[in-house]
Amino acid sequence: MNEEEKYKVASNAYADLLIEYNEDYSRLESYPNSSYNLIDHKFAVVHIPVGNMTPDSISKYGYATLPNCYGLLSAPGYNTTGISKIRNIPDLELRGRGVLIGFVDTGIDYTHPAFKNSDNTTRIISLWDQTVEDGNSPDGYYYGTEYDRDLINTALRSETPLSIVPSTDEVGHGTMLAGIAAGTPVSNHGFMGVVPSSDLAIVKLKTAKPYLKKFFAIPEGSDCYQENDIILGVKYLTQLAKRINRPIAICIGMGTSQGDHEGHGILSQYLSSVIENPGTAVIVSAGNEGNTGHHYYGEKKPNKSPDTVELFVANHDSGFSMEFWGLSPNNFWLDIFAPTGEFVTRIPPLLRHTLNITLHDTSITVDTDPKESHTNKQFILFRFHNPIPGVWRFLIYEEKSDLPLKYHLWLPISGFISPGTFFTKSNNETTITTPGNSIGPICVTAYNYVNQSLYYNASRGFTLLNYPKADLAAPGVNILCPTKDSQFVNATGSSIAAAHAAGIAAMLLEWGIIRGNCTTLNNAYIKKLMIQGARRSYNLEYPHPDWGYGLLDIFRTYQLLTADRTRI
Repeated sequence: MNEEEKYKVASNAYADLLIEYNEDYSRLESYPNSSYNLIDHKFAVVHIPVGNMTPDSISKYGYATLPNCYGLLSAPGYNTTGISKIRNIPDLELRGRGVLIGFVDTGIDYTHPAFKNSDNTTRIISLWDQTVEDGNSPDGYYYGTEYDRDLINTALRSETPLSIVPSTDEVGHGTMLAGIAAGTPVSNHGFMGVVPSSDLAIVKLKTAKPYLKKFFAIPEGSDCYQENDIILGVKYLTQLAKRINRPIAICIGMGTSQGDHEGHGILSQYLSSVIENPGTAVIVSAGNEGNTGHHYYGEKKPNKSPDTVELFVANHDSGFSMEFWGLSPNNFWLDIFAPTGEFVTRIPPLLRHTLNITLHDTSITVDTDPKESHTNKQFILFRFHNPIPGVWRFLIYEEKSDLPLKYHLWLPISGFISPGTFFTKSNNETTITTPGNSIGPICVTAYNYVNQSLYYNASRGFTLLNYPKADLAAPGVNILCPTKDSQFVNATGSSIAAAHAAGIAAMLLEWGIIRGNCTTLNNAYIKKLMIQGARRSYNLEYPHPDWGYGLLDIFRTYQLLTADRTRI
């Protein structure tokens, strides 16, 4: 991509495709009237005219090429994880000194006292705001604006800081996570982050382009972000850390229910490559989908009557998408019945083209992608527009087979669908959101530190292939944190827990790399140390689909390390 074409990255007149090209540039150049932006030697983003995104785009381009849509995983007590005990050990005082902690989220209120030193200077090393276009984008990224520490400090000395650095957090989510992990002590609010001496690196994501939200029937006003922008945000943070020679803990407090829930998505693959580098940890949220009714699991013995899935659609629900993933080797048939009792259509195992159905004022688009490269499962995407309210029924059965049928259906995450739309016989397990279901990153769920109970809506494991996720549980219910406009709020959600765990990862990076105790410390070893030190109940078997390997406890981890120095 050159300077003349860079406007396509942010322009709503261009759609984005995520392409696995593996250094085959002819594949990137095969799209008419397009430009491409390389992520690495394996992945790239191709920008095509938005008019090329037609209802049959999955058939044309493949499901995996469409960026997944990510939403926020929180809504508006450190003693439980051993942080206070660590701080009281003489000559230890792990506060994140020398460590970067990075966030790819909704930005940050850089004027908030939680991100300033005592002399009113900033603790932010660098801020890439993908939403501001003033010509000063990071080298090689072609969009947004980069602000360094010096410019942010200049803004803080001004009576009108936003006239110098016009970046803010309109949502407040990114500010909350950064504060929980690394906030400066604010005594009059009784607040302090986990690692208040670390440096911060921030990526403010631009919102998803309108065409993509429309394609997946996501409400216009929802906080929605594209997979490719998140990937580039992570790339920016890792390059920054390498350039200034710092270890970094990266927190991602976003998730999606799109995809196969096995960790095969492009963001998941990219994160798996990032965490191979020593001094880099990636902490992600488990999600808040456990009790929302957005997952259905079906299992049927062969040659029995069809399984009936009931989906209740709320009044005034303008539309939504739904994904079906049938486990191999069976082939599945689906019959659809409307709330009126009318038979709508039959979906065969091999749908050879996009199917458009109209019933009264309701339209349904049905797609499959037999070319889906990372799975052998039968995949069907349903997109409903103006659905008739009431109970929709899906009859699911097989071609002749002597094997049991197993399959999953997922609705979008909360915020992307009406709260009154749900499966009437939902299943709370296998609801870890992507990238939380990736094998490599450290996946954290939320619990209430007051009564030691799991957060009511916390997503449950394991993955579709029964790999144990989440990894750990951290405090994530009613946690005091900074938010936009220099305010403080109490917030709940798995992203809150992930931010807490990211701060603890930064403590371990300081202990290992900055202090020289383990200079090759990486994500896998940090995860191992966290799991070994976790607190577990005698009444549960671990790993547990709700609790992972237990409650995060940095003090117990430290005790294990000091008890056996030969482990390092």
